[in-house]
Amino acid sequence: MNVRIAIVGTGYVGLVSGACFADLGHDVICIDNDERKINALNNGCIPIYEPGLDELVSRNVKRGNLRFSVDLPGSVSGREAVFIAVGTPSHPGTDCADLHFVMTAAEQIASNVDRFTVIVIKSTVPVGTNREVQRVIKHCVPEQHMAVVASNPEFLREGSAIEDFMHPDRIVFGTENEQAAVIMRRIYAPLENLGYDVLTTGIETAELIKYAANAFLAIKISYINEIADLCEIVGADVDRVATGIGLDHRIGAAFLKAGPGWGGSCFPKDTRALKATAAEHVVPMRIVDAAIESNTQRKYAILKKIENACSGSVSGKRLAVFGLTFKGQTDDVRESPSIDLIRALTEQGAKIRAYDPSSPAEASRLLPGLCMTASAVDAVKSADALVILTDWQQFIDCDLGELAAYMADPVMIDLRNLFDEQTVCSKGFRHYIRVGRKSANLLGARPGLVQQKKQLSSEPLPTEIPLMLWPMPQQRPELNGPIGESKAA
Repeated sequence: MNVRIAIVGTGYVGLVSGACFADLGHDVICIDNDERKINALNNGCIPIYEPGLDELVSRNVKRGNLRFSVDLPGSVSGREAVFIAVGTPSHPGTDCADLHFVMTAAEQIASNVDRFTVIVIKSTVPVGTNREVQRVIKHCVPEQHMAVVASNPEFLREGSAIEDFMHPDRIVFGTENEQAAVIMRRIYAPLENLGYDVLTTGIETAELIKYAANAFLAIKISYINEIADLCEIVGADVDRVATGIGLDHRIGAAFLKAGPGWGGSCFPKDTRALKATAAEHVVPMRIVDAAIESNTQRKYAILKKIENACSGSVSGKRLAVFGLTFKGQTDDVRESPSIDLIRALTEQGAKIRAYDPSSPAEASRLLPGLCMTASAVDAVKSADALVILTDWQQFIDCDLGELAAYMADPVMIDLRNLFDEQTVCSKGFRHYIRVGRKSANLLGARPGLVQQKKQLSSEPLPTEIPLMLWPMPQQRPELNGPIGESKAA
């Protein structure tokens, strides 16, 4: 039996959840106060990059299961469940989550319900938020109607969100109202009937599950990154170490991938918010504190690794950077290690051209003047080194021989361990540096080959480069300058 659902917020969580609920057969309307975004959605334009989302939205719009609107009062009327899926960024200058958008949405929803309605908090919020929302609801809801709150945290990974929603490890919701619990079970019945676990809890438990899960995963990444540092000193291989410990079912292999550190829309703000909540209740979070500090220090260690690979300094070096997003298969650059590292490299005098398959428009705002290229080959032309910062499948599929041939000095600094050293060097790279294992300089410098590669560029690089940015080669004038703005936000 389908449920009439409204979702306030058409960001990452709201849009993916709305499309998936519609695909399960529910009647869904997604609401946002951004008229441009709603108009774009009504015209079939998806504002975020998520594999398969455009087709999922299109299919359910055609079926009549999914609609978009800026009219919140009219859209929540007659709905059995209204989900709040708005942003909860860190409050400026603090570790606390900014709940302004959640509370504003709750007030507007409660003032316009016309029947019994479950107001479901899908946004990630600190423990105690749902209780506060319930107080807002009680104050605002018309007397002849009733509305109650339920906590329903999301566990969607960017790049595989639809798969995570449709094939979840678990579904969690917390409420103290039996009628609300019945509606929540009706919403998730299509998945529960397929055998997926539905965990019903108290409100505070549901709230904390989300933060505890994200903090634990962040800790796991910080741990393997520190093990990677030890591996490089003692001569071990972190990938094999991760495999060895991940085969222990008590540990598991997920999130044991060494790299430049964690970022994105969830881990940084959620670990900080958990830390703030614990501090408010005078409960130490020493392990979470350590993971946050370890992740901060990780960027300095990675910067040093890049400098060492460039003979001790990046000043004046022409670096090709692959990856701007915090992970592959998304266009999200929020708190991406790539952004911080590119900024630091530029400040130290590196001349950078960057390539990311998603061409994230937000990167142009965070890194004004950054030269973003249209292809991997355009990024590496005449480069002194290639730095891989994100684990895009497109990077794995590159023709390594072609990349090496276009570089002035074929050195690869693979901070995601995407490749095998022997394979990379057999394709013409002089040196391959990775994370968590000593790298051998298998091939000596070959001046003749380097000179030959330099001749592939029709014009010499300028001796003075404004803003320490690396301009595009003159061979393809249509690509000169930043191109990130061309992609719709």
